[in-house]
Amino acid sequence: MCQQAAFASQDAAYPSKPVKIVVGYAPGGSSDAVARLVAGRLSEKLGQTFVVENRPGAASNIAAATVARSPNDGYTILLGSNASTINVSLYKELSFDFQKDFTPVALLTRFPNVMVVNNTVPAKSVQEFISYAKANPKGIFFASSGAGSSTRLSAELFKMMTGVEMEHVQYKGSAPALTDLMAGRIQVMFDTAPSVMPLIKGGKLRALGVTSASTQPFAPEIPTIDASGVKGYEMTSWYALFAPAGTPAGIVEKLNKEVNAILEEKDTQEKLAGMVATPGGGTPEELRQHVAAEITKYAEVVKASGATAD
Repeated sequence: MCQQAAFASQDAAYPSKPVKIVVGYAPGGSSDAVARLVAGRLSEKLGQTFVVENRPGAASNIAAATVARSPNDGYTILLGSNASTINVSLYKELSFDFQKDFTPVALLTRFPNVMVVNNTVPAKSVQEFISYAKANPKGIFFASSGAGSSTRLSAELFKMMTGVEMEHVQYKGSAPALTDLMAGRIQVMFDTAPSVMPLIKGGKLRALGVTSASTQPFAPEIPTIDASGVKGYEMTSWYALFAPAGTPAGIVEKLNKEVNAILEEKDTQEKLAGMVATPGGGTPEELRQHVAAEITKYAEVVKASGATAD
């Protein structure tokens, strides 16, 4: 049997043993939930166990480094995210190159942040907030859950595109940040939808806009920041699967096909909606292009913000 035929045979038999999906965050969060949802369905569809391994630390860089060093046989896969593309600019030295050392497999989900203010802020819309912030250039503070988090960079992009002045206050997570926001010590935050929607619905915070390019089914009444006058604004978080570079194309194509089928299932879509996320999908090449565009965009925002993790 020639080498090419041998590889084709291996690809057809894949997976013949358990597959590991490595997640760069602790159990219990949205990344873990998405990974376990997809892993469970892949196990059922492909007749082999897909297990989730949590390797938190360094904004998911520990997990990425682990997968980058793994054999490129399709049995160790990374759950990557927008953090993976932010880290390219945020960290001066990484032990891997996210574009060169990984093969895109499939985009799983997208989910936006929501721009929220406390109830003492008089603004009822994005444009009213811009006017309010420009009238109080030294009195606006925004919270984030980390130096290179989407919560910070969503605000930094907003600053870049509107010219408003806002001072960054970093917290060790969303919970303490939201506590200070509701108490009036912070004026605004661009936090994840699952964190803030209960507070919005409970009247404890006021939503001004979503960071995605289109309105969201979980709250169609909240306009996009783009449609609110900040043309071109978009900052959407996402999760996707990546394999080590050099993983056989047949394996990548099989995983991509199965994931796309899973994302079209009504049950999967309902479960993702419960996480305030929308299904991804598409080809590996489309994911590759998406990653390249995200790296370019975040490099500009990180540079403008002065954010660093080193």
